[in-house]
Amino acid sequence: MAMPPPYPTYPSGPADGALHHPHWWQRRGVRYGALITLLAVSGLVILALVREQTGTEGFLVGLGLAVFPVPLLIAAFRWLDRVEPGPWRNLVFAFAWGACAAALIAIVANSFATKWIATTTADPSGADTLGATVIAPIVEESAKAAAVLLVFLFRRRHFTGIVDGVVIAGITATGFAFTENILYLGTAFGTDQLTGGRGIASVTAATFFVRVIMSPFAHPLFTTMTGLGFGIAALSGERQRLRRALLPVGGLLLAMCLHALWNGSASFGPFGFFAVYGAFMMPAFGLLTWLVIWTRQRELRTIREELPAYVPAGWLAPAEPFALGSMRARRMAREYAAHHLGKPAAKEVGRYEAYATTLAFLRHRGRRGRAGADFGVRESELLNELWRLREVARPALEYAARAAAPPVPVMLPWPAHPWPAHAPAPQPYATRPAHPAAAYPAPAYPAYNPYRS
Repeated sequence: MAMPPPYPTYPSGPADGALHHPHWWQRRGVRYGALITLLAVSGLVILALVREQTGTEGFLVGLGLAVFPVPLLIAAFRWLDRVEPGPWRNLVFAFAWGACAAALIAIVANSFATKWIATTTADPSGADTLGATVIAPIVEESAKAAAVLLVFLFRRRHFTGIVDGVVIAGITATGFAFTENILYLGTAFGTDQLTGGRGIASVTAATFFVRVIMSPFAHPLFTTMTGLGFGIAALSGERQRLRRALLPVGGLLLAMCLHALWNGSASFGPFGFFAVYGAFMMPAFGLLTWLVIWTRQRELRTIREELPAYVPAGWLAPAEPFALGSMRARRMAREYAAHHLGKPAAKEVGRYEAYATTLAFLRHRGRRGRAGADFGVRESELLNELWRLREVARPALEYAARAAAPPVPVMLPWPAHPWPAHAPAPQPYATRPAHPAAAYPAPAYPAYNPYRS
């Protein structure tokens, strides 16, 4: 078989042959360095502020208790992102932004606004209530939304839909909640040190129960509304500019409203917190979970529908669309490669699955007129990556397709007594295709041809 076409070539500079050197602020190293410096400085400052408010001992206690929900939340968001996992750099940035930059913006802006309102109105109690129910939701959700916006603008290739928006927003909010929990738990521990509180009756235990046990998903739930808006905007066409602008704003406003309702629940009476928790938070959490899981299943269906177009041209084997559209078959393919060829082969199969998934989503956006101008270049890059990894990945995926295929129904003999005359004639079972991938015929649009000019 002929080798696939090489990558498209482009001129290295202007027509006169002179190379174009980007300005120093446009270089990737400069931008990454500036971002890392910003996050590091923010982290040091927020560390000093929290330690000043809680004391060293309170800070260490708060840090030890606040870390409990973090692995569980990150694992949950990574599980949602298994179909097309985003780069780990995006997740590290999101968590660091939430824990450092967003937390610093929130603690400084909230304190300044609350003190200004208290001084202006001469009503400290009213200023605290207004700060918790109005100022804090606006400031905190805006600070967290900045991370989602930055990924949406500068890592657009990896931000393609609802799941990406929810994951980035959720990881950002997890980092923010981590820093905030250190502050609250450390302050509660300091209060117990002064009052002598111990055990279950202590303020620390009550704060831990409310913030870590009952509502670890509170901040992630608020901010995922913003991520949901950005995710739907990512699915919109480039010409739908108004929709792409309004959807993120609408998601941010919804996040602020949920956050304000949650913070204001304490003012609704002795049972206000539980009423808001049961009537709003839990239903919203359940609805969001259902939406994301449904979106994940739709993504798998998209893979099964789009990838068969590459089978006739030889880019993919007939069994691969079926295997790549099943999380169980994907896992089996990696396990098969690891068992026979070792862990490096399993990693190559995982990369093959990621490239194929990205290719399916790219083609899906292209058919709907939502792909960017670099559609052809990106498609060629992905196909060449698949071609490079095919020798290791194809046998594993073919094995997984056979192993994960639904069982063939067994035909039972018809009963010996005559069939009732008034009943419809029995219909035999439909025979299963000889190969699982045959259940997903190639779409009517033309397949990608590696030999075209």
